[in-house]
Amino acid sequence: MAASSAPAASSQHRSRGSLGPVWLCLLLLLSACVPITGTNPGTNPGITARLTRRALEFGQRFGMELLQSLLQKEHELNLEGSYHVPLLGTLTYTVPRIHIQELQMDNSSLDFAEGVGLRLMVQGARIQLSAEWGARLGAVQDSGSLELQVRDLAMAAVLGVSADADGRPAVWSAACDARGTDLRLEFHRGHSWLYNLLAHPLQGTLQQELNKQLCVKFRKGVFKLEDALKQMKVGLNPQNLSCVPAVSTQLDAFVTIDHSLLGPPAIMEEHGDIAIKGEFFRAHKFQQRPSLALPVPLPVPLPVPLPVPHEPMLLVAVTDFVANSAAFAYFTAGALRRNISSAMLLRRFPVQLKTKSFGIFAPQLQERFPDLPMELQVWARRQPLFSCHPDAVHGALFGSAEAFVLLPNGTRVPAFLLDIDANVTGKPIITGNRLGATIILKGCARELPTFPASGCFPPWVLYCLYLLPWHWYTAGSSAGPVPSLALTLLSSSRLKVTEVTSHVGPVEVQRLETLLSLGLRLFGVPRANKWLQARVPLPTPHGLCLLNPRLSLQEGFMLITTDLQREP
Repeated sequence: MAASSAPAASSQHRSRGSLGPVWLCLLLLLSACVPITGTNPGTNPGITARLTRRALEFGQRFGMELLQSLLQKEHELNLEGSYHVPLLGTLTYTVPRIHIQELQMDNSSLDFAEGVGLRLMVQGARIQLSAEWGARLGAVQDSGSLELQVRDLAMAAVLGVSADADGRPAVWSAACDARGTDLRLEFHRGHSWLYNLLAHPLQGTLQQELNKQLCVKFRKGVFKLEDALKQMKVGLNPQNLSCVPAVSTQLDAFVTIDHSLLGPPAIMEEHGDIAIKGEFFRAHKFQQRPSLALPVPLPVPLPVPLPVPHEPMLLVAVTDFVANSAAFAYFTAGALRRNISSAMLLRRFPVQLKTKSFGIFAPQLQERFPDLPMELQVWARRQPLFSCHPDAVHGALFGSAEAFVLLPNGTRVPAFLLDIDANVTGKPIITGNRLGATIILKGCARELPTFPASGCFPPWVLYCLYLLPWHWYTAGSSAGPVPSLALTLLSSSRLKVTEVTSHVGPVEVQRLETLLSLGLRLFGVPRANKWLQARVPLPTPHGLCLLNPRLSLQEGFMLITTDLQREP
């Protein structure tokens, strides 16, 4: 610390307010980077994010802009102190508030401190402020204003980051040193000519006190941040108040996500990693998945889709473990079930919810219940399964559907129960700050090599088949080669319908499967894709949005790379 230039003088000083808009901004910046952590041996995260040096550079610029906006107003200081003047006695003073007129920190940097956290380096900073003051020297009271300039201010501080036993981020002040070697003080109004005579010895005392207070304020700010992080919610089971896994946030009425951190920090010289468990579970009731598959280990380093003009600020890898845990949570919460009425279907959908329509596949249905409306109860009998591959996300859906006849008196009569399974593929898409997807039904007609091997028949072919007379589909091959070809094409879809039980005689599930496949391809899938476009908002820090996000599929995980920018 700088030595005092006033050996004959002594001072006392105390502050009731905050001296630190600078430290407030610094802590806001650092707290955005706090949850940078690695993994325990043998534990793989569901979500991994990587923060690069470019992200720190952006964060530093963003923090300085935020700091400048915070300094455009007066700040309560409530500074009181005393100063012993030889021969004259004790001078007591108060400084109720200050106004920061200038702050220059052009020569500053924010870097990773390998194995510890973040390192802030400031050199040659300059601060100029003005303040009102009041003073008493013996029986004499006075007041006025002052200007204070601090030049050549240097500071080095290290913020350590870690995780506690519950998976919350934890921080501490790992190191701090601050020095200001050029401080100038000038009084105005009142008996300022007298106080300016005393300014030179007082400058040394203030400079020494400033050097102490900078790191004191930094540590206090870190303590406040640490206390705030300790208040992060830990989920509880309301039935037995036992802790569910770590830090969690309820997303809707059905599910909660465990976003606790895994293990100690993994901070390297060029980047910092955050490893999050990323497991979904049923809201208010944790239920361990049977035969829970662990998340896949991610490659090191994370792949960056080429070509890229520069290293992205942020990389986020989401494994298919996250999607499967979400599917299990929604399944056990009973969210994957729905009642479907005739009013919910498009008029041109090949199969309508009427006994006349379903009578084609179950002749006794129309005989027993002529021309009556129907209703379907559809639910998932098993959780959906998803796997990520470079070509697409593959999904297996396992559903059941029970059909009811609606009698004129309002009674529902069960007709038949079917199992309906489907294989689908999808590709996630990212648009701005939102994540969406497109899906298709899997299927191929290997006996018809003129069509693409992917099984995605041209829409005009499917539509023409849809326009064929319905009795052709019920007539089978006896109707001629055209309907036979139609059945060959349509039955190639990876949609499987199985009869479980029927109260109206046998159900022609193969023909029903054919028409359902056609209807889903022509109407269901396009409507689903329209609904899925830019459906999910991606979480971003307040005031920021994604810039040029890119998404790629890898084996076992989806990778998002992006830069950040301020919201316009």
